[in-house]
Amino acid sequence: MIGNGLTVGVEEEFLLVREDGRLARSGPEVVGASGQPGGQLQEEITRTQVESATTVCTSGEQLREQLSGLRAELAAEAAARGLRLLPSGTPLLPESESAGITPRLRYERIAALFGAVTGVSTNCGCHVHVGIPDRATGVELSNRLRCWLPVLLALSANSPFVDGFDSGYSSWRYVRWALWPSAGAPPVFESVAQYDDSVGEMLRSGAILDRGMVYWDIRLSDKQPTLEFRVGDVAATADEGALFAVVVAGLVARALADLERGRPAASPRHEVLRAFLWRAARDGLAGLCPSPLTGELLSGDAVLALVGEYVRPVLRDDDIEFVRSVLDRVARDGGGADRQRAAYARGRRLTDVVNALVWPQR
Repeated sequence: MIGNGLTVGVEEEFLLVREDGRLARSGPEVVGASGQPGGQLQEEITRTQVESATTVCTSGEQLREQLSGLRAELAAEAAARGLRLLPSGTPLLPESESAGITPRLRYERIAALFGAVTGVSTNCGCHVHVGIPDRATGVELSNRLRCWLPVLLALSANSPFVDGFDSGYSSWRYVRWALWPSAGAPPVFESVAQYDDSVGEMLRSGAILDRGMVYWDIRLSDKQPTLEFRVGDVAATADEGALFAVVVAGLVARALADLERGRPAASPRHEVLRAFLWRAARDGLAGLCPSPLTGELLSGDAVLALVGEYVRPVLRDDDIEFVRSVLDRVARDGGGADRQRAAYARGRRLTDVVNALVWPQR
């Protein structure tokens, strides 16, 4: 079992693009044609996006199979309309029209209140749900795992290009998402009551319309008995998406064990963690990332080695091998942002990057 018996579910968001790489406003039609709206294939706030959600999984291979299958299903529905499925955290090419809001009352209310900020929703993330015993344990785990957010962001970074130019960041999605008033690293909470009080104050202020708009990088799920990690970009491949989820589950398992043994945890101050997350968003795996254990700046290779070694004790043999093999591949070929830039460098055309990313990969 992943992480000594923990269960995991993954949500992946994707962009829909035409053959020329421009965004297509057909998300509701693609999901509706699948016969699964509200199920494993879902709409998103903008019409240019679609989302998939796995069932509850217990191994890296099960996650990989489900993520691959769901991507294939969405890609097939898109292809039937002459469209392609793009696993990138941000749109690559400049657009002449807005992404459009999916015609649902909640989405329309969000767009009316938040105005231009809603435009940053045309970003695609990977959300990992890990089963937890109760909400109080979830708050404790969030406090203990905040320090790992920069590493998780660097590992998943897959959005260097946006609107026709190189942002200079490895995860521009993360930088853009910070415009939401409820986004970013979660504070340290003393209790569930304090967590709920903070959410209640945000509701009263109007900074969020409902609890689903709590966009912290780690949050208690409002609908499921899970702790949800929202820091990552959507992965370029299903293997990397499954790797990210297994690593998250491994970190939760290690934190649970430390909690049970009463071991102290690193908990960086909020302003320091924000600075660390900025560095991870900028550099990804191509530069330096602060260590969650010491704050020392680590190379990308050192980050990958740290991740593999840290989660290894709580994984079963087949998941250890899965994590090792995908980490080795990332060490050899680079992370998603690195590979996007490499694809661009070959011909200096963003359409080449789109072609390298679209699922299924050609």
